[in-house]
Amino acid sequence: MDALRIDAVHAIFDFSAQPFLEELAAAVHAESERLDRRVYLIAESSLNDSRLVRSRESGGFGLAAQWNDDFHHALHTLLTGEQTGYYQDFGRLQHLAKAHQEGFVYTGEYSAYRRRRHGNPSRQIPADRFVVFAQNHDQVGNRMRGERLTQLVSFEALKLASGIVLLSPFVPLLFMGEEYGEEAPFPYFASHSEPDLVEAVRKGRRDEFAAFYRQGEPPDPEDEATFLSARLNHQLRERDPHKSLLALYRELIRLRRTHPVLSRGSKEAMEVICLEDRAVLCVRRWYGTDQIISVFHFGEEMTTLTIPLRKGQWEKRLDSADAIWLGPGSSVSLQIESAGEVTLALPPRAFLLFTGR
Repeated sequence: MDALRIDAVHAIFDFSAQPFLEELAAAVHAESERLDRRVYLIAESSLNDSRLVRSRESGGFGLAAQWNDDFHHALHTLLTGEQTGYYQDFGRLQHLAKAHQEGFVYTGEYSAYRRRRHGNPSRQIPADRFVVFAQNHDQVGNRMRGERLTQLVSFEALKLASGIVLLSPFVPLLFMGEEYGEEAPFPYFASHSEPDLVEAVRKGRRDEFAAFYRQGEPPDPEDEATFLSARLNHQLRERDPHKSLLALYRELIRLRRTHPVLSRGSKEAMEVICLEDRAVLCVRRWYGTDQIISVFHFGEEMTTLTIPLRKGQWEKRLDSADAIWLGPGSSVSLQIESAGEVTLALPPRAFLLFTGR
């Protein structure tokens, strides 16, 4: 596949009648049709502006997709509890629920971080126009020490993150090594030759994290040791818990590719139930007579609760608490007969996938 990711389009100040991004998209579409090839333009933007991915006929720029930082922020705050910087706008399960239902979480609401209203509606934007992730090079690399989720959360939470991303109707993005729980950090590093630029980069990093000096200074971006610390250790994949995490990712991707519901990304054929007080999110999706329901538990304690589940027989297809995934063990049966609701015992940071017809 041919694709170009356009970095930080919110920093392109273009007020012309035909903005550069729209012109670029039109040129790429015309050339891809001429060559009979699929070519994708994917934007990164912090504006929450759905015009980027709307069709030109509906007043948009016609880009193929864009990264959805809101999905990441909503998930990250629930997993880590962090609420500094732009994370202060997130932290409730309803934020992740809205990310599933619509795409953007901020669609015109007031942003405390920005001190203004932010974003516009994205409910009508198809699911395949949004790229979602639990980690990426920005969200890891822009941390002071470049810590991955592996250093920030438990193994059960890593599995929960994999389920949220890969069972969503959106296009999933995996950060290098995420699929086996890479432990190496991804600190910001550079290799400039001009002394003034080298010093400017060093000063910029120190100033950016001035409020965090109690944790020490950020790694020197021009030190080769900073770069070397980011090298991946692929041998981790051969031993647990990394080996089991990789197997889980493979199973989730297999299900996503082969199941009639999971292989079709649609926000329309989906119902999201947010049980904020129980820290549980339920996502039901369907296609024809096939349906699935995913249950995600973000709580830190074991909980037993009753969830709505359509009448009929359901099969448990994946349970992150099962021993095969190095979980604490599960009491949920492989087959469930529902009369309209079922009672489940959910370990901390666990997720379940049921399929039915």
